Amino acid sequence: MIKRSASYQPALFAFCLFALFWVTLLLFAGGFTTTIRAGMAFLDWPLSNGSINPDSWMTEKDKLAEHGHRLLGMKVGILSILLWLWAWLRQERAVVRRLALVLLLLVILQGIMGGARVRLDWLNTQADNNLVAQVFAVSHACGAMLVLGLLVALTVLCSRQWIAGRQASETISQNIRYWGLAACAVLFLQLLVGAIMRHIEAGLAIARFPLASASSLLPAYWDFAVGINFAHRIGAIVVTVVILVYTVKIWNHSSARKTLRPALYLLPGLLILQIYLGALTVWTVRNPYVATFHHLNGAFLLASTWALTFLSYAPLSSTLKSKVS
Repeated sequence: MIKRSASYQPALFAFCLFALFWVTLLLFAGGFTTTIRAGMAFLDWPLSNGSINPDSWMTEKDKLAEHGHRLLGMKVGILSILLWLWAWLRQERAVVRRLALVLLLLVILQGIMGGARVRLDWLNTQADNNLVAQVFAVSHACGAMLVLGLLVALTVLCSRQWIAGRQASETISQNIRYWGLAACAVLFLQLLVGAIMRHIEAGLAIARFPLASASSLLPAYWDFAVGINFAHRIGAIVVTVVILVYTVKIWNHSSARKTLRPALYLLPGLLILQIYLGALTVWTVRNPYVATFHHLNGAFLLASTWALTFLSYAPLSSTLKSKVS
């Protein structure tokens, strides 16, 4: 009979990293598909033109992007099933088993929302507007961030560092944890605004950067597209401030600096790259690869911030627990 264990399992941890790699590819494929507006390259779902292997999908850019995205989604679904089975059979910790199940259910929901985005598009429904499909598209984009966050949490829970626990000298103040959670929240909201902006094709509603008009930081005129684009720029300022405050607080706290050292270099580096990619998206008139890497780097920034914040809640080491008891 297979025995469950709460100890560090290097193979399970490696499998979590392997799944993260495929989720990264899926995020890139999804972002690229949206950027080149290929989401409706096939009007049916779950099949593509009635087939698992439609004609000419590897030779036409739009079909390659959309069908590749669907195939990667299937791959992540299979990996989620395997991860849930592995956790259920081998993991003694209930939290790992439950999170693996939630991840699997969320991946299934993601597939359904992606399919609804296609089936309810106005090209299929002949509706007067495309609001319903856009709502599903934005929800699908945000759901991808939740999938990433759950998989990051599972990876941290299965890591040697989490299982070994922290020393008493590595106590992290609640204030730093709150700033980490705040950083994750503002990053998620920023990605939500970015998803809305992409799916209503408002990425160039303000076609200048850093100015919004010929001589002002404010747009010369306003409509919803301009408003959501400007909100994304304001959100970038808020994200920058919160990330920098979080990083400084880690630096000023010796225990946090020891435990969360990667944050001191990783978060500012990703933040600078994200600002540059955002500016480059405008300067290159929304080059599809630049825009997609801007989207992907934003996901990396959220995932890194969440991983470090989650790690700050690591339990005391087993040695210390035995001494306390």
